[in-house]
Amino acid sequence: MFYIGIDIGSTAAKVVVFKEDKLEMNFVMPTGWNSVETANTIKEKLNLLGINEKNSKVVATGYGRVSVSYADKIITEITCHGKGAAYLLKSDCTVIDIGGQDTKVITVKNGSITNFIMNDKCAAGTGRFLEIMANTLGVDIDSLCDLASQGSGITISSMCTVFAESEVISLIGRGENKQDIAYAIVDSIVSKVSSLCGKHSEGFNYFLTGGLSGNTYVLNSLSKKLGKEVSMNDLGRYAGAIGAGIMANNLLL
Repeated sequence: MFYIGIDIGSTAAKVVVFKEDKLEMNFVMPTGWNSVETANTIKEKLNLLGINEKNSKVVATGYGRVSVSYADKIITEITCHGKGAAYLLKSDCTVIDIGGQDTKVITVKNGSITNFIMNDKCAAGTGRFLEIMANTLGVDIDSLCDLASQGSGITISSMCTVFAESEVISLIGRGENKQDIAYAIVDSIVSKVSSLCGKHSEGFNYFLTGGLSGNTYVLNSLSKKLGKEVSMNDLGRYAGAIGAGIMANNLLL
């Protein structure tokens, strides 16, 4: 029996396949403008791999989870990221997921979620904020972080994405160094995430999941801001999908 976890985020869709208790494969694709089409594309790819409704159970999570019509169950990102992080880290942890639409901080104890807090009121402090700011500078997110690693000395004071973008445009207009502007952009999101962690009741074994989990500069900046090491895993961006796959294995269907 195969157990499939599908995490359709606002930017990327992540899929993992467990065969019984073993993680067999994983893949990622852009979500695009239509998550229903993305879900159907995932189904087609699974079918080509010999995985279908008769030999699998599917749990969907993420921004576009309701688009996965063939899912046996849909489960929130909070639960799935917590379960996935516990699977990857093998210990209690505080999960930090900087998603495209929101940022979540989740406490996991003994494999269960005991507490969480999230920022979903504004794009500031999310991956979407970085994407918008990178576009303003004419680079992608990885290039933005590379530039940021060479900069310093500038801060962005605006708490709103729209005003922050205007502030960045003003910095460009007055001829500020591109590296310093990039530094200010990344420092802004790291500061907001750190502040969210500060509002959380517990902070131990910080573990970064989601699309930015493989970004060394963000990881190191967040560790410095928190004053504690933030760990990562090569499969960190798949944490939500892994948690969904684990939950699929637990379905009594």
